Amino acid sequence: MTNVVSFERRGEIAVITVQNPPVNALSHAVRLGLGAAFDRAETEEGIRAAVLAGAGRAFIAGADIKEFGKAPQEPHLPDLCDRIEASPLVVVAAMHGVSLGGGLEVALSAHYRIADPGAKVGLPEVHLGLLPGAGGTQRLPRLTGAQAAIDMITSGRHVGAQEAKALGIIDEIASGDPVEVGVGYALRLLEQGAPRRPVSAMPAPAALDWDGVYDQVLRRGRGQIAPATAVRAVQAASEQPFAEGIKTERALFFELMQTDQRQGMIHAFFSERAVSNLPELAGVAPRNLAHIGVIGGGTMGAGIATAALLAGLPVVLLEMSHEAAEAAKARIAGNLAGALKRGKISQEQHDAILDQALTLATTYDSLADVDMVIEAVFEEMDVKKAVFAKLDAVCKPGAILASNTSYLDVNEIAASTSRPADVLGLHFFSPAHVMKLLEVVVPDDTAADVVATGFALGKRLGKVAVRAGVCDGFIGNRILSTYRTAADHMILDGASPFQIDQALVAFGFAMGPYEVADLAGLDIGWAMRKRLAPTRDPRERIGDYPDRLCEGGHFGQKTGKGFYIYAPGQRGGTPNPEVLDLITAERAAKGITPRTFTDAQIIRRYMAAMVNEAAKVVGEGIARRPLDVDMTLLFGYGFPRYRGGPLKWADITGLAGILSDIKDFAKEDPYFWQPAPLLEQLVSEGRSFDDLNKAAG
Repeated sequence: MTNVVSFERRGEIAVITVQNPPVNALSHAVRLGLGAAFDRAETEEGIRAAVLAGAGRAFIAGADIKEFGKAPQEPHLPDLCDRIEASPLVVVAAMHGVSLGGGLEVALSAHYRIADPGAKVGLPEVHLGLLPGAGGTQRLPRLTGAQAAIDMITSGRHVGAQEAKALGIIDEIASGDPVEVGVGYALRLLEQGAPRRPVSAMPAPAALDWDGVYDQVLRRGRGQIAPATAVRAVQAASEQPFAEGIKTERALFFELMQTDQRQGMIHAFFSERAVSNLPELAGVAPRNLAHIGVIGGGTMGAGIATAALLAGLPVVLLEMSHEAAEAAKARIAGNLAGALKRGKISQEQHDAILDQALTLATTYDSLADVDMVIEAVFEEMDVKKAVFAKLDAVCKPGAILASNTSYLDVNEIAASTSRPADVLGLHFFSPAHVMKLLEVVVPDDTAADVVATGFALGKRLGKVAVRAGVCDGFIGNRILSTYRTAADHMILDGASPFQIDQALVAFGFAMGPYEVADLAGLDIGWAMRKRLAPTRDPRERIGDYPDRLCEGGHFGQKTGKGFYIYAPGQRGGTPNPEVLDLITAERAAKGITPRTFTDAQIIRRYMAAMVNEAAKVVGEGIARRPLDVDMTLLFGYGFPRYRGGPLKWADITGLAGILSDIKDFAKEDPYFWQPAPLLEQLVSEGRSFDDLNKAAG
């Protein structure tokens, strides 16, 4: 045995327990220990069954992430699973907590499975750009059938105990200590004379329309190849003997190991965990957050309030009138109804939130005792300053004053108060109770414990919090403005917004930039363009056609027309032909002869602009690390996760080639295409953005 796997004999039953906290990950030591434990159980006289369990809060949560990227050591997990299944003993897996990835594959190698009512199982390898590689694609469909196995594997979702039993993954559900439950079940099996029951010996799953399922999964994944490849592995379970199917699974697994998508997914996995780990906050305790205020009950304010209420925080919501406050409550009630329908909260919790946790107010004095106020009012500096002046007067000492501004200078807002150390930017994304990104915008004079509190709030709300410095648009919107401008330039030069949207959806974005603009509201960009017009450099190329749309009252989905036309009750829109007329007229007025762009050229320019601006954001310290940019774009802007983020994509694609393209584009427009100094430095030194992530720790 090793110190991470224990062995206990209970009469005719060997109890083998994984003890590798916190989640019993399948480290090399665990794999060695399991092999040794089964060797012992099979050689000790009189042992007829083995119960495999996990100590602590889980059965086995999967692979040990500390071993990712390292050369695998024997015993390899597929061999260990085969070895467990081949045991002459009756093997019972007693499951509680989570059994994920390799943990479920180990359980599938047992002959019987019993689980706690709260147990969850899953094969989430697709989230790392892989497929289950230790028999999961071969054993699971023999229990559930091919379609159910494909649904589980391609989604990577967690399945509760009741559903797992209905699918045939587990045999029994029982409450209690996993070891005691497992031993009791094993005793019953022995008394009944139950035979060994290896899953590999069960009938192969019935065939499906494999090509049709493959195409469907590939479309649903928007180009992610791991789920579709997993379909082919399940197909092998149907068409090949088990041993051959295992070989096919391993071959497909190793193919995926070599892909760029796997690199991107692994980068996203680790970066999501690293993004909130800031050296500057080591040892800094956040301030107490027991009660918050939200100013403004529109879509954004109501979403912020909903997120806080769902996290158990009482909220005082301030509006200008009783009617506006009641309208805000109705929006919050609508959001909570969605959470109730999805099973996120009970009816009792829903009612308690609306009746007790939410307080409506129309005077600033109502915010006197809250620990933090988040304003979500109109995006105009004078309006924000007026709000903060009132907060400065009524809020208690130590209360944090936060702005949900998307673009404005938080330093200027902070300087308008007598307590700049207590001011913070908290940029939520709409809908705020759904979107995972939270930019924690840190002004120059903000206290460290205020920053720590911003991150603590993000964690409590279930957000991915990213530190951002102060500039126009911070990290995400600043980069968005630049790559949208690149797209706008391509439209002036000959592309259509509809071709650009289609090309970027094919690249992996959920929506194209002009579909997104319609969804957000074209009036937002219109207001920003008017705000920036007085300071605009005369060399900047700006298209007038979006303003012409807005002047006609066409703001996108909310008005039924924008770049696309939205019929009532119809999902999605159809291209608005008036847009092409406006573009054609503007090209003629500016003397532009249109040229054609291929989809590849569109993607290259769009991504080059994104990477170049992102490199400027990192170089200026607005983002501390490249991974901060990647997580911002992944969780707030629909960047395809399997590409890792724009700067990971750039590393994979090659920085030298991107820089060369930027210099070529600069021959046409030297003002817009100014290479980022950091990008030039990395290319000259032969380094990557990931090198900067590693240097930052």
